[in-house]
Amino acid sequence: MKRIVSVVMLVTALGCNQPKVDKKAEGEKIMQLSKDWSQTVATKDVEKIVSYWADDAFVMQDGQPPFKGKQAIRQMVEESFKIPGFSISWQPESVEVSDSGDMAYMIENAQVSYTDSTGKRVTHHNKAVSIWRKQADGSWKNAVDISTGDPSQNK
Repeated sequence: MKRIVSVVMLVTALGCNQPKVDKKAEGEKIMQLSKDWSQTVATKDVEKIVSYWADDAFVMQDGQPPFKGKQAIRQMVEESFKIPGFSISWQPESVEVSDSGDMAYMIENAQVSYTDSTGKRVTHHNKAVSIWRKQADGSWKNAVDISTGDPSQNK
């Protein structure tokens, strides 16, 4: 019995020594990172844009096959910029950071625009969920990016 009590006390002590995660501060970092990323897209610097994704990232968008890994995502980005008048931007709406501080999810509003075959500018509004994972160096990378049309905006 004495041994069990000692183990419980040790586990409790170790758990108490874990640094408390400042979820608000981590959330603010991720929100700013998302805003910076959206601005980076306007530069059309493919390598810098792709650098925000984790190496094993997964991207799902309406009407597109899923893209897994940086090579597939890089190709998706390159092909997107070949579409006449293509642009995309987004605004983070909210973020939730896990208690452990190593994962977070974000809700975002996005706009994708392009010029159609008649020369008309077309804009689609999307809702997006992105999952962010903290890296070993303390930086955050986008691990999962899911976007779908927002019927309340696309009328």
